[in-house]
Amino acid sequence: MTRRQLHLNGFLKGAGEYHAGWRVPGNPPDAGVNFPFLAEQVRRLEAATFDSVFLPDLLGVPDDPPEVTERVAWSNDTLEPTTVLAALSAVTSRIGLVATASTSYHQPYTVARVFASLDHLSKGRAGWNVVTSLNDAEARNFGLGTHLPHAVRYRRAEEFFDVVAGLWDSFDDDAVWADQTTGRFFDPAKLHWLHHHGEFFDVAGPLNIRRPPQGRPVIAQAGSSSPGRALAARIADVVFTRALPLIDAQAYYASVKDQAAGFGRDPDQVLVLPELATVVAPTRAEAEDRFAVVRDLLDPRVALADVAYWAGVDLGGLPLDAPLPPLPAGSNRSAGAQAEIYAQAERDSLTIGDLVRIVADGDGAIIGTPVDVADHIEEHFTQGAADGFNVSFPWQPETLVDFTELVVPELRRRGLFRTAYTGATLREHLGLDRPPSHRPA
Repeated sequence: MTRRQLHLNGFLKGAGEYHAGWRVPGNPPDAGVNFPFLAEQVRRLEAATFDSVFLPDLLGVPDDPPEVTERVAWSNDTLEPTTVLAALSAVTSRIGLVATASTSYHQPYTVARVFASLDHLSKGRAGWNVVTSLNDAEARNFGLGTHLPHAVRYRRAEEFFDVVAGLWDSFDDDAVWADQTTGRFFDPAKLHWLHHHGEFFDVAGPLNIRRPPQGRPVIAQAGSSSPGRALAARIADVVFTRALPLIDAQAYYASVKDQAAGFGRDPDQVLVLPELATVVAPTRAEAEDRFAVVRDLLDPRVALADVAYWAGVDLGGLPLDAPLPPLPAGSNRSAGAQAEIYAQAERDSLTIGDLVRIVADGDGAIIGTPVDVADHIEEHFTQGAADGFNVSFPWQPETLVDFTELVVPELRRRGLFRTAYTGATLREHLGLDRPPSHRPA
């Protein structure tokens, strides 16, 4: 085994990441709300010694045309993720459990209490994916007409995290005595009020639960824009990012590590996990044949809507052989994703139709043999582009089973990935220090 070990997170979306995944025969059409099915997939990942499983979330149905919305499963039929993590904590024992919670449409005290509770329920396996949310449809469910401006929501996220982290430190690690003989439950000198007064929040504290087993749950963040990357470098233990070509992935990796060092952090304590989607089979031809069948299930209108969503522009009525229209001033979508799409389109002279075909073709998924996938993983892992991968599965259960049964053994053969868990908490799996308590002022 090499000294440095690969980290693998399973990125689960109901029936799968590919928009037509829910249509694959054998994939339950109710996968988004079918807890026994979801639990079975998570137990498979745990048997393969994945570090963690991550459940994403949206707080509203995207503003797509009806003929698109009616053909999309995940955003229309999915369980609230922290509820699912609580249930998963009872049917798993080692795998880390990570879920999204928005800093734009939640309150810090609630998020602090929920994830502290999950960390206790799971005995130190909880993680919070910090997001600022994506679209106006989410805003309208919380009394706002439009999504918060990009700069505002990142300022809010910074303050939100600081409040949550302070609340997790309400009790010192040794504050709770629970001494039944003396009748003293805790040492009041080791309980701390937050007394936070900021731009967005006034929170007195303290949190009414002892400090989480991990000190604080593992923090994940997907930082692509400049503010997002800075936030990730300051607060994240795990940074999720889009799949990028090697040279771009190396630049992103170095940027995040350098910024983390600029915040006084140890760069080795900030793990970068790009997304990796795979369709794996014993031969490339077999993998390509499998994907071709599923590709034929994708309605092209759904692929076009996906391009429009991430580009943040209206593509209705434009010919497929046209380039992307200019990005409107004041666009308020995911700035990092927009920048990447526009940069790719400009660099490769891509039309709208080209971008639609990229989505339909798996949007960068590796379609090949276990050796093909392991070669990609090893190259990025050993060439300064990744500390591991956020592994997504185009459709379930087939592509998840294939990854765990075909790719994981190949990674172990190369000495890149563990053969058994050696720790109990998510921080231990990831090689992350347990943070000391930072007492609120």
